[in-house]
Amino acid sequence: MSKNTPQREYFLDSIRAWLMLLGVPFHVSLIYSSQNWSVNSLVSSEWLTLFNEFIHAFRMQVFFVISGYFSYMLYLRYRPQQWLKLRLERVGIPMLAAVPLLTLPQFFMLKEWTTKIGDWNAYNLSQKFNILSWHLISHLWFLLVLVVLTVAGVGLFKWLRDSKRAKADYSDLGWGKLSLAILLCSLAWGTVRRLIFIFAPDLLSLALFNFVVMQSLFYLPFFILGAMSWKYPAIKTLFVKPSPGIFVAAALAFFAYVANQAWSKGEGWLYEIDAVVAMMMGLWMVNVVFSLGYRMLNSHSPRVVYLVNASLFIYLVHHPLTLLYGIFVAPLIGNNTLGFFIGLAFVFGIAFALYEIHLRVPVLRFLFSGKPQRVPARPLEQPLDR
Repeated sequence: MSKNTPQREYFLDSIRAWLMLLGVPFHVSLIYSSQNWSVNSLVSSEWLTLFNEFIHAFRMQVFFVISGYFSYMLYLRYRPQQWLKLRLERVGIPMLAAVPLLTLPQFFMLKEWTTKIGDWNAYNLSQKFNILSWHLISHLWFLLVLVVLTVAGVGLFKWLRDSKRAKADYSDLGWGKLSLAILLCSLAWGTVRRLIFIFAPDLLSLALFNFVVMQSLFYLPFFILGAMSWKYPAIKTLFVKPSPGIFVAAALAFFAYVANQAWSKGEGWLYEIDAVVAMMMGLWMVNVVFSLGYRMLNSHSPRVVYLVNASLFIYLVHHPLTLLYGIFVAPLIGNNTLGFFIGLAFVFGIAFALYEIHLRVPVLRFLFSGKPQRVPARPLEQPLDR
């Protein structure tokens, strides 16, 4: 293990935490959006629909860039076998713990109190397995994708570490070349999906295939890009230097994303267009988020330390809390905007209370972090992507 410890990237820690915590307003706003979710209000809200679509259009792409950055940093610090074990423990244990503790009860909640599941007894065995897979993985999908990318990273990071390049600093890389590379990745993903839709459409309805294959392929370029931004400081410098043109491009991409969601009907080319727009917006939002975060969040703060440590737990428990709110409380509130903010208070309040409780139960601290932790009033612990 290398003893060289670089200066801590406070702004990346903070961004990662805020992206995780954005899952709460994202799912609460889903209740009031025009999207068909597990629980919906009788009348949708236009501004909450736009707010929801904005978060969805870029959040996880930026998250996987940060994940790749820290994953590669750790890869260089440990032997490959040690790195793989460490990463799988940090990602896999919380994912596996959340299934019986969170998503399985959530499945029964949906089955008994909503029409989301449908007539369970009418399904055959394979249909039940697939439906159960969708709901057990549910909002844990990103942890499953991280497991897949971590396993793939053993080979990918070795190649990246050992690769030689004439201009090894990537100082010649600009937003034009980088945008073209991500555009080609998005077109490749769309081509793969269209071919599957033509020749083996049933695969696209399988939960495990979607999460393990399609989602992993979608976020793979961002994961690799994050690793490259660690190896090549010029790429990281490109990300943290604000570019007005890229800010405008990200805004235009969002308009295109909303237009595709509104106007694409049925199967059509909705998903392929969505992939192109979301990948491009995700790339450009890396510049928006990194540059603003570098200037506003790049300092040590006890509050940020607390949020970084709490963010994964809050993300894991917020989903069933949001469903409980949507099923039992939201129908009692006639105003969508008021309901949204009450929902945030409801979910965040209970989630942080549960976080404090779990800190005092060693087995829960281990299950929801992948490693034993100490109660607060301590130095910053390693977040998910460290």
